[in-house]
Amino acid sequence: MDRPTVLITGVSGFIARQCAVDLLNAGYGVRGTLRSFKRADDVRGSLSRHAPASRLEFAEADLEADAGWDAAVRGCGHVLHVASPFPAVQPKDEQDLIRPAVQGTLRVLRAAVAGGVERFVQTSSLVAVMYGHPRSRTEPYTEADWTLVDSPGVSAYAKSKTLAERAAREFVQNEGSGVHYSSVNPGLVLGPVLDSDIGTSAEIIQMFLTGKYPGAPRLAIPCVDVRDVARAHRLALEVDTPTGGRYLAAAESLWFIEIAQAIREALGPAGRKAPRFELPDWVVRLASIFDATTRQAVPDLGRAMPIDNSLTRRTLGMDFIPAREAAIAMAKSLVDLKLV
Repeated sequence: MDRPTVLITGVSGFIARQCAVDLLNAGYGVRGTLRSFKRADDVRGSLSRHAPASRLEFAEADLEADAGWDAAVRGCGHVLHVASPFPAVQPKDEQDLIRPAVQGTLRVLRAAVAGGVERFVQTSSLVAVMYGHPRSRTEPYTEADWTLVDSPGVSAYAKSKTLAERAAREFVQNEGSGVHYSSVNPGLVLGPVLDSDIGTSAEIIQMFLTGKYPGAPRLAIPCVDVRDVARAHRLALEVDTPTGGRYLAAAESLWFIEIAQAIREALGPAGRKAPRFELPDWVVRLASIFDATTRQAVPDLGRAMPIDNSLTRRTLGMDFIPAREAAIAMAKSLVDLKLV
């Protein structure tokens, strides 16, 4: 017996494509939304190299417009709402990120409820969990923690993910009409890329491989393999738990220099340009004056990011691919695709 069709929003994205591969290989049908059907052939070609594509279809819909969402949801048993802006550089107006994230989430949720879907899984982020807290905090972050959006220094992206998840949970509580809701909150998503359309997280590894920076900033971040992120989304559809689950997708926290070392050691000559040392904080601060990407790193220099997602591991019954393996897999895929 065929499993139901799952709507995946923004199916051309890095995480969404892996979700589609995982679901198709598990016997589900997949309908992916695209802002334009012009991308359909490219996405189908990419996915068909990794999964059977006979139950793959597309719908045209945009998070910032009402048109198309009712039709996109029609006939689907579940929804994975993956689409959300993830910029390499923060916008001048934070609402350019917050508005489509919040309003787009509510737009998809309304269509899902109206269409009678059973389960709705939102791709949130660990940035909705870990930011705005005192730097002196030492206890690990858990599923119960939330980013404090009114604290100084919280980025527009962190605000957008936090407010979108909050809005979704409030909507389901007040107007959800029985839809089963949960969120998956990944850290830095590593692992293999499927084609040349890479996301922002892959650009970090790409910069390591091309030697854009002489050293690594003194940054720590929880990491996860994209294949585990996809699996967590599918398990969130299948697990027998009450509505409201919050699943932190992270294997472990690594310092950027640890990621660079793993890549350099595993890839040999192809990884020779990866950083060999940590940059002093003052160098990063100086560089941030001229480089917008570097500027985003300054508030978190030297800050550990410990995570305790044992509840997620128990509830979903999953272990995570080690973070170093995920980083190596992403680096190797970028080399294989000749993207470095």
